[in-house]
Amino acid sequence: MATTTVTSTKTTLSTTQPNQPRVLSVGKSSSHSNSKFPVPSITLVPGLGVQGDCHAGRSVQHQALRQSNPDAPNLRQVHVIPVESLRQVSAKVGGKALSPGDIGENITTEGIDLATLSRGTEVHFVGPGDATNNAVIVLTGLRDPGPGIDKVRPGLKNHFVRRLAGVMATVKQGGSIRPGMRIDVVKPARADPLVVV
Repeated sequence: MATTTVTSTKTTLSTTQPNQPRVLSVGKSSSHSNSKFPVPSITLVPGLGVQGDCHAGRSVQHQALRQSNPDAPNLRQVHVIPVESLRQVSAKVGGKALSPGDIGENITTEGIDLATLSRGTEVHFVGPGDATNNAVIVLTGLRDPGPGIDKVRPGLKNHFVRRLAGVMATVKQGGSIRPGMRIDVVKPARADPLVVV
């Protein structure tokens, strides 16, 4: 049964159901490619992103955004997408199903609709028996994929409408993330919708 705890500034959602949201896959790439490579675990570094990933940094690392304002803060340190979005787009496009990491995400989740959450939502990654020492990201906005995604599969960009392309986040608390970890969500007091960053 789902439980909700209300504090003066935040609502904490914690689920004890068997279908608890979880991490399905993690990946990274040291070069600016269209895909991330699945790995057993990733390490999040506060204020930077995924250790060893090309998008880690305090200032913007996305190539197109960096050209227009190289000193802008990096609101795209971590890319997260639900596997349900990959499945939905795969069904539309046909052919080989999209796999975790194919469109450049660092974390593929299962059982949580990330795009419906608010800007400033905290996502906590909790390992078995460890409810206190967990990595935390803060959602900053939606991903709007560029034309490079069509290199993964021609015409793919047209199928990833904004709410299907995943969300972007910054790292609040560092730690390791691996498949199978539980996902807990802490909603902000103010519910501002996610917009493209």
